[in-house]
Amino acid sequence: MQEWIPIGVFVVGTVGVVLLYAAIVRFSERGDDKKLKKRLSELGGAASTAVDGAPESDLVKRRAAGPLSGLDRLLSRTNRGFRLERWLEQSGVGLSPSAVMVIAVAAAVVVGSLVAVLVRLPLAGLGAGAVAAAVPFIVVRQRRAGRLRRFEEHFPEALDLIGRAVRAGHGFTAGLKMAADELDDPVGPEFRKTFDEQNFGLPLKDALANLAERVPLLDVRFFATAVLIQRETGGNLAEILENLASVVRERFKILRQVRVHTAHGRFTAWVLLALPVGLCMALSVINPEHMNLLFNEPMGQTMLLTAATMQVIGYLWIKRVVRIEV
Repeated sequence: MQEWIPIGVFVVGTVGVVLLYAAIVRFSERGDDKKLKKRLSELGGAASTAVDGAPESDLVKRRAAGPLSGLDRLLSRTNRGFRLERWLEQSGVGLSPSAVMVIAVAAAVVVGSLVAVLVRLPLAGLGAGAVAAAVPFIVVRQRRAGRLRRFEEHFPEALDLIGRAVRAGHGFTAGLKMAADELDDPVGPEFRKTFDEQNFGLPLKDALANLAERVPLLDVRFFATAVLIQRETGGNLAEILENLASVVRERFKILRQVRVHTAHGRFTAWVLLALPVGLCMALSVINPEHMNLLFNEPMGQTMLLTAATMQVIGYLWIKRVVRIEV
């Protein structure tokens, strides 16, 4: 029991320091926001309203406020930090890079300390801490992939809607607004950003380029390129959008067929990954003394770490083999 006291004090102290720093930073940012709003109201008298009666918060781009604003500014100046910030925006989690870093560090400290105390092997604690620190980034990656997959699935609906609007005599920007109003997340909000950017003065070419950058899908790049070429050379934009929507649907259909054919390999990977864990749990219940050797002896602990590492490598290898780009 005494071994838990210093670990508990360390964890509580770390969390307390982080929360105190976050409170100080948040209080300072609120004071700066109040000064800025007061200055804007003195200059223009219209800081709370914007063009066409839209709230100011809808016109100003805002980033997710993190607990460590200084770390956010530092990360934004690096390539990896900018990439992480872009991933967070594409995933839709509403977190800043500093928030993800704080969560990763806290998870690494807590999980690593618990594993080190329970297993009594510092190397195991370091490995568990590294895995726990990677979990928030894995979650962000999965959320990003799911959001992009939903966008790709509903993107043909947006193309059909814009194509029908153009065929009915509306302008392309009006079609963008209709897609933004009618479609749900993530397609609607992304088209809303594109419409707002070009509506408030950004050239359509740059607005579409920003859309292709926010949504890194091949279909979106085709859409942006097709629209820009049509505006320069002319042609039937409605027919172009309808053909593009048909191509996207066919490609998505082929992708689903590929997933069906590779389901056996993916299921095999999960079975091979879960079988040793399930067997270990069953033997721990049937013959605990036999399994305790793996957890108490240094050789057994080394074997467990080696087996876990090989399992992860095998799973990643099988996942790479069954991945087929369409």
